[in-house]
Amino acid sequence: MEQNGESHLKEPLLHAADGASAAAARVSPRKERTTRKVMFNVRGMSCGSCAVSIETVVAGLKGVESIQVSTLQGQAVVQYSPEETDARTIKEAIEDINFEVDELQEQEIAVCRLRIKGMACTSCSESIERALLMVPGVKKAAVGLALEEAKVHFDPNITSRDLLIEAIEDAGFGADLISYGDDVNKMHLKLEGVSSPEDTKLIQSVLETVEGVNNVEWDTSGQTVTVAYDPDVTGPRLLIQRIQDAAEPPKCFNASLYSPPKQREVERHHEIMSYRNQFLWSCLFSVPVFLFAMVLPMLPPSGDWLFYKIYNNMTVGMLLRWLLCSPVQFIIGWRFYVGAYHALKRGYSNMDVLVALGTNAAYFYSVYIIVKALTSDTFEGQDLFETSSMLVSFILLGKYLEVVAKGKTSDALSKLTELAPETAVLLTLEKDGSVISEVEISTQLLQRNDFIKIVPGEKVPVDGVVIKGQSHVNESMITGEARPIAKKPGDKVIGGTVNDNGFIIVKATHVGSETALSQIVQLVEAAQLARAPVQRLADKISRFFVPTVVVAAFLTWLGWFIPGQLHLYPQQWIPKAMDSFELALQFGISVLVVACPCALGLATPTAVMVATGKGASLGVLIKGGNALEKAHKIKTIIFDKTGTLTKGKPSVVQTKTFSKIPLLELCDLTASAEANSEHPLSKAIVEYTKKLREQYGSPSDHMMDSKDFEVHPGAGVSANVEGKLVLVGNKRLMQEFEAPMSSEVEEYMSEMEDLARTCVLVAIDRVICGALAVSDPLKPEAGRVISHLSSMGITSIMVTGDNWATAKSIAKQVGISTVFAEIDPVGKAEKIKDLQVRRSFLFSAGIITWHYILHSCLLHSRTDARTGGGDGRRRGERLAGPGRSGRGHGHRRGHRRCH
Repeated sequence: MEQNGESHLKEPLLHAADGASAAAARVSPRKERTTRKVMFNVRGMSCGSCAVSIETVVAGLKGVESIQVSTLQGQAVVQYSPEETDARTIKEAIEDINFEVDELQEQEIAVCRLRIKGMACTSCSESIERALLMVPGVKKAAVGLALEEAKVHFDPNITSRDLLIEAIEDAGFGADLISYGDDVNKMHLKLEGVSSPEDTKLIQSVLETVEGVNNVEWDTSGQTVTVAYDPDVTGPRLLIQRIQDAAEPPKCFNASLYSPPKQREVERHHEIMSYRNQFLWSCLFSVPVFLFAMVLPMLPPSGDWLFYKIYNNMTVGMLLRWLLCSPVQFIIGWRFYVGAYHALKRGYSNMDVLVALGTNAAYFYSVYIIVKALTSDTFEGQDLFETSSMLVSFILLGKYLEVVAKGKTSDALSKLTELAPETAVLLTLEKDGSVISEVEISTQLLQRNDFIKIVPGEKVPVDGVVIKGQSHVNESMITGEARPIAKKPGDKVIGGTVNDNGFIIVKATHVGSETALSQIVQLVEAAQLARAPVQRLADKISRFFVPTVVVAAFLTWLGWFIPGQLHLYPQQWIPKAMDSFELALQFGISVLVVACPCALGLATPTAVMVATGKGASLGVLIKGGNALEKAHKIKTIIFDKTGTLTKGKPSVVQTKTFSKIPLLELCDLTASAEANSEHPLSKAIVEYTKKLREQYGSPSDHMMDSKDFEVHPGAGVSANVEGKLVLVGNKRLMQEFEAPMSSEVEEYMSEMEDLARTCVLVAIDRVICGALAVSDPLKPEAGRVISHLSSMGITSIMVTGDNWATAKSIAKQVGISTVFAEIDPVGKAEKIKDLQVRRSFLFSAGIITWHYILHSCLLHSRTDARTGGGDGRRRGERLAGPGRSGRGHGHRRGHRRCH
């Protein structure tokens, strides 16, 4: 990679999961207010007069600014104002003069996301999809019930965002725009010093003249402005500067970043509180109804007063149940009437229809019982007021639990976006690379091609490329690999990862919504929007569920009414003062009230949403419900070694002394020499020494003074510690300093190599006094997982970039028989494809880690050998570096890898 390359740096680290959206043209709302160009294929033109007639007719249309017709090519290119006309009108005008016009060529496909309000079940989402697909120009529409969003692909030449929202509102639901094309990169500014409408117009006109600004939205009430811009052309700092420069003395305009309340969170909190309050109010009335109907009558004499007759056979209990049930049925339960009305108006039935039918049947049957009890002194029927009120209460409880679960799932995604730091240090550089100035600014103000300083311990604010300095970066947030990755000029870094040690200067290449972190969130949201095959089946069933239940209830009533009229069952089955019609009606109502499509329609999308959100929080990207549904067909699982079967962090697992020097003293001298090294194995030795000191009761942070520290690339380090020459490294380092190797040392090194451990030798004054065996230990649960998978009939395979000795040793310890070693990241992907073909995998790539997503998108830039760490060249760099034996453990491996 070139240090300051441009072309390949502009490509996003993650590509959109949706093919249509990836191919979508970027449509600017600002351009929508000016002009658009459209091309037609026109057939039937034979001479120049045909072209003239077409030009005359089309040019006469309102909103058409120019038209060019080519008789030879049979094409017409029209430039028009979309506010006054559209492509369809132009096409029809040409057809009216007897020319054939083919489909529009090079259609612009715009993508917008809409937040949907008022969906209750899958029938609602299906009706919205149908309404959107009926809008001219809509190519594709996907509505997610659990996510409460719609993603629409449409031709902006034919339709617009407003028409889409209007279609949803006509269907009886609410809709708000989330994002539209270039609107993904937005910034919100709080303005000060704006005191008149003229100031507002001035600032808006200034912003609209800035190249790269797509849309400007002004909120005069809060003195805030929202600007959508193209990060390739402009950036937030330039826009703020333009606002400040627009003021003429003595006026002064100030603009600062403003974080508006997240609309989704506000609406969800409001929805949660609404359902909670409705449920509590419902319980306030329903619980007494339940007590008066089912509990107190069973506890004489406590409930005897409920049977006191007011008039004829109407009792106190009946009257109380009627009075308490009515508010629940018609006030608290009014939402079900509204939902049922809108559903029936659109010609379909949903959960609200069934709830309204069931509760009304129970309520009005109970009213019929009361009327009959008032008019008869012998009637002893049983009302069903508790059925109606308790059904409404339970459904409201279910809706409350549902929206709470959705809120918790969305929290997992919001936490991902919080991984990026709030501030960054912006540098101004000379042409020769020297620093002119540095200033700490908000991460939201960073622009493409900015230079950022990142010191040890800080997070990388945005995606970029290192142009100066060297360090190790912890990318476990993305790759799952706990071991830091070495970075040098030309290597890419990812926003949200942590700079472990070393000072680096990074050039920003992707900011805002283009960063890998933002795109991961978008991919998870897209997965939640997609429907699993079983969900599509449930949707089809739920479409006919309500009519089926109504028919079943009617047949139940009929099945009891007719035999009752024909006396086909004993008459004593009919309660006193009740006839066969009323008995059959009770059974029919029972079928209505116990059947509800809520579980059928909500179970699958809720399960998919919870699974994808939980997976995202654990580092696993699940590409939709299809992957989850096919997961039970897995026959083979491929594991990586580092960070998956092992902890991914080197540690000292064994020590050996070859002289009379105490172990603690040996480790103290070794750690003091290694303290100045940034190598991961050095950190492992220092950490081990600290723990050893704690065991001996010594201060864990104490380090001896070391001088003349020197790194010997590929061999180790040397230092003068309290007057002693300390050598820490491999066999080569000992040979360079002529430290004699005894047979005991040779045997120990051979033994450690057989166990796939890195043997670090320690010599004091050129005499080898001890050795430390460093290894990447297995996770405690690794063996149990492999054993459990084997008991399920699932084969486990290990594919790693480490050498064969290490790979075979680890595989033997966990119980894996099939091993592929010394394979780089590109080779791993090819090996998986080969195994899929040979073994006929049914679960090809449904669940993948972010690590593999990144590699698949970065292969074209040929950076895997550098960013891929130990699987390629870096393996020798990191573990054959200072003081190491050259044995690598690989890198860039996802911590949960399933294929």
